[in-house]
Amino acid sequence: MTTRPPLSTADPSATTQSTPAGSSGLQAGLKNRHLSMIAIGGVIGAGLFVGSGSGIAAAGPGILVSYALVGVLVVLVMRMLGEMAAANPTSGSFSAYADRALGRWAGFTIGWLYWFFWVVVLAVEATAGAKILAGWIPAVPQWGWALIVMVVLTASNLASVGSYGEFEFWFAGIKVVAIAAFIVIGALAIFGLLPGSDHPASGFSNLTAHGGFLPHGPGAILTGVLMVVFSFMGSEIVTLAAGESKDPQGAITKATNSVIWRIAVFYLGSILIVVSLLRWDDPAILKDGSYVAALSSIGIPHAAQIMNAIVLTSVLSCLNSGLYTASRMAFSLGRRSDAPAALGRTTGRGVPQSAILASVVFGFVAVGFNYLWPDTVFQFLLNSSGAIALFVWLVICFSQLRMRKIIQREAPEKLIVKMWLYPYLTWATIALITFVLGYMLTDTAEGGGRDQVVLSTLVAVGVVAIALVRERLGRNRTHSAVTPS
Repeated sequence: MTTRPPLSTADPSATTQSTPAGSSGLQAGLKNRHLSMIAIGGVIGAGLFVGSGSGIAAAGPGILVSYALVGVLVVLVMRMLGEMAAANPTSGSFSAYADRALGRWAGFTIGWLYWFFWVVVLAVEATAGAKILAGWIPAVPQWGWALIVMVVLTASNLASVGSYGEFEFWFAGIKVVAIAAFIVIGALAIFGLLPGSDHPASGFSNLTAHGGFLPHGPGAILTGVLMVVFSFMGSEIVTLAAGESKDPQGAITKATNSVIWRIAVFYLGSILIVVSLLRWDDPAILKDGSYVAALSSIGIPHAAQIMNAIVLTSVLSCLNSGLYTASRMAFSLGRRSDAPAALGRTTGRGVPQSAILASVVFGFVAVGFNYLWPDTVFQFLLNSSGAIALFVWLVICFSQLRMRKIIQREAPEKLIVKMWLYPYLTWATIALITFVLGYMLTDTAEGGGRDQVVLSTLVAVGVVAIALVRERLGRNRTHSAVTPS
């Protein structure tokens, strides 16, 4: 058994203070306002605006319970990640912690799977944004818009981490203001207090008036869970970004402590407004989208175009963060010798240029697959990355079980954030994630949960095999080097 380095140096990519120009490390270029908005915007994905209609149609008003269950799961996972990240902020985040707690193979595997997940997300979001832009300006073909948004955001990330932070500050700010305004306007309409609206003052009667709160039965709650769980992916980005701030521990502590109200307000609050304004089986929810349908019902003019602008902002935010996240994970893998060394180098401005370019190249390739072979190659990419979010959460849980003991032994004063009821809530979270993965196997629709779990597992097994072979070869080389001839 090899001896692990102490906590403070477990990951060479860790950064807690500004580094001088020309050094090999990242720089502390993110301001407190950047991190605050990254933390808030990280839990508001484009999936909230785009995918919530399907969940409402499947579970009725009971979709609120589905969002609440997934919200609790995210809060618990973020608490565990916050505990580890506050003790040792690093650009590798949970991949670096898995490396330390579970073994080199675990850090390698989850790091590359997470990178793969975000590269596929880049293609999905670039295509979604291009569709909206092509609808506004059809003179530019859809592939042209996809190219434009990818190039602009790549240039932003290459400029400096501050550029990424500034873009994300405004993207996330627009999302936050939009949802806050939606909740306020919707609440006024629900109670008949919105001037000029002809929406009936129905209160919360729509929650139970059309077949009950659970019109499809309690089982629909689990169906809803499967449909909404992936819209929460991204809440962990702040723990990667905090490594490039001047006060990473403070930023992580603040983000971890505030995740409960962020999920309660932005997810549960906005969905409650939708299912209160409209009956859950209103055809407009699926036809126009839940938020567009809700705005239209209270007489907001040009609701569809307003929401398209907000969705575009969310898409660009997700693209921006996806490229940042993929590049920082590749950078951390390079620094730990789990990827080509070039990926672990930075420019004089502290930018991991090679990691950014490598990530965006694969993103462009995936976009190409989406246009050339959308129903074969790209569908395979989607399905094979579909369950990775849950795998990441599982690894965070198992890492925290071990890292708590390591931190207590080596640097107990760094336990600024603590997981509640350790280790019982950690094990309960593991059980809940495992249950969700198991329930996904019952979804036999093409491209459904079963396909995602099976293909994602096959990809994960392949990456684990590569990690174990690399580890074995590394031990053999070390043994040969120390064995006398």
